[in-house]
Amino acid sequence: MALGLAGLALSGLPVRAHRIGAGETRVFRAVNDLPDGLRAPAWVIMQAGNLAAVPAAAALAVATGRQRLAVRLALAGAGTWALSKLVKRIYRRPRPPALVRGARSRGPEPSGLGFVSGHSGVALALAAAAWPQLGPAGRAAAAATVPVVGLARIYTGAHLPLDVAGGLAMGLATEAACEWLLDRSPTASVLATADRPAQLTAGRGRRRGRCSALRRLAEHR
Repeated sequence: MALGLAGLALSGLPVRAHRIGAGETRVFRAVNDLPDGLRAPAWVIMQAGNLAAVPAAAALAVATGRQRLAVRLALAGAGTWALSKLVKRIYRRPRPPALVRGARSRGPEPSGLGFVSGHSGVALALAAAAWPQLGPAGRAAAAATVPVVGLARIYTGAHLPLDVAGGLAMGLATEAACEWLLDRSPTASVLATADRPAQLTAGRGRRRGRCSALRRLAEHR
């Protein structure tokens, strides 16, 4: 939580409503000027930070018997999205076309304010919430997807680099806060108990499978 809050504060220090620094402009142009052929894959990956990804991720957790994870995903994702709207009103930074001459907008013209990127924040919050439940392949996919969501927001002309950095930091802080609150909530033990039957069932299934294999081996001998 401290790391996220510090990152949000530091990324917001250079943000101004009517101008952008030379360094940030160079980074924006390096990504925004990439070939137009990347537009379709960028749009697909970008949806991992869409608000609609929050109920989708929570529903998947419920379907796999992880009720507590579903609540954590829902709180972290929706909380990050809502908080991004509040931060935007504080900094009131416009979108790239208003600050960078020749900025390319790939897709509908972005509306509203820029700092912070809600998509980047939601993507990181969901990945951080699910991280303890993911295997090596899932963690590798999450670690690769989150930064690409931020780059896609720059590529499509929706956000500037500091918008993405601030969004990532905000998502980390929000997810940490949701975890802290959930661990201290009276419903935490209830949710943990609800998750246990699925875990026990899986464990019994594995044990039955091992016993069946041993019986078959004994009969074969």
